Amino acid sequence: MTSSLRVLGIDPGLTRCGVGVVDVDRSRRGTLVHVGVIRSAPDAEIGDRLAIVAAGIREVIAEFRPDAVAVERVFAQQNTHTVMGTAQASGVALLVAAEAGLPAATHTPSEVKAAVTGYGSADKRQVQAMIARILRLDAPPQPADAADALAIALCHAWRRGGAVATQGALTPAQRAWADAERVARTYLRAGS
Repeated sequence: MTSSLRVLGIDPGLTRCGVGVVDVDRSRRGTLVHVGVIRSAPDAEIGDRLAIVAAGIREVIAEFRPDAVAVERVFAQQNTHTVMGTAQASGVALLVAAEAGLPAATHTPSEVKAAVTGYGSADKRQVQAMIARILRLDAPPQPADAADALAIALCHAWRRGGAVATQGALTPAQRAWADAERVARTYLRAGS
């Protein structure tokens, strides 16, 4: 039985698709394995851009062999062109994970922010700062897409990865997340 879970987090996008791989041990401590951004030219054909995203994700999976994949869930925006591209990149990420036989899940931006900062409406700088702190990095990962990918991976590992810790070993953000999950479970049981 392995003592850590390796998660590939993906912040889907056509121009910049953030990818981050973390190992999370049983005490919920995260370690950076890889972080990067898959880029495609904005003026390229959509099929070519999606192929670039798919190839980049396949390379990361082949090199770092994650146990699971987590993708940021697409949310509604005013700009339908942007949301369509993000949705298409998200679909490609989920397809590549399925082709590799890896379990995959999606997490909303507010879930991810709450998991790493304790606040579901945190801004990009707050997420980047917390990722640097959680992973013990000298500087926040750049660009924001890379930090977001790491946050998605950590959120997944902490929520669904089976990493269990005692309440005393949790960071303040992890305690806030655990408390919110407890309240949500209680609320759902009461509403049933």
